[in-house]
Amino acid sequence: MGVSIREYARRRGVSDAAVRKAIKAGRIAKEPDGTVDPAKADAAWERNTNPAQQREASVNGGANQGANPGYAPPANPPQRFAPQTPPSPPLKQGAPDYQTSRAIREAYSARLVKLDFEERSEQLVSSDEVKVSAFNLARRVRDRLFTIPHRLSSVLASENDAGVIEERLDQELRKALEELKHE
Repeated sequence: MGVSIREYARRRGVSDAAVRKAIKAGRIAKEPDGTVDPAKADAAWERNTNPAQQREASVNGGANQGANPGYAPPANPPQRFAPQTPPSPPLKQGAPDYQTSRAIREAYSARLVKLDFEERSEQLVSSDEVKVSAFNLARRVRDRLFTIPHRLSSVLASENDAGVIEERLDQELRKALEELKHE
């Protein structure tokens, strides 16, 4: 059996604006007739509301304590609502609750801050920069190696001994790679 939003807010000890805000945010659900089922709404409220943003409920249900200075709350206050139905499933199936979502967001945020710090402290390099540098280095190696035949063609044409030709080629390759090492 549902109650009005104002009645639920009064029983809950919050303003009706807070209840409307919770409905709008999807933290609690209204019945098809526009009322609020207190048992379902209480379970959803506890499950989907950030405890850090809840105010401490006053002992006498929000009444002005200064109005009755001799008032003492009962030792065992009665429970506001007796659960008549089992707790309802989450409003959005498969969606994590607020605390889980917040923890996930904070973990990603921490990772991004760490990556930003490592990049600024030059511990990380952009993958695009690495690709460009590797491409440029490979291009220089290729260009150096392609100049060897032009330099050795006349010398090797006059040689008949295969051992001498091999030695000359080996020397030129080493020379080209050594020059690249010192660039």
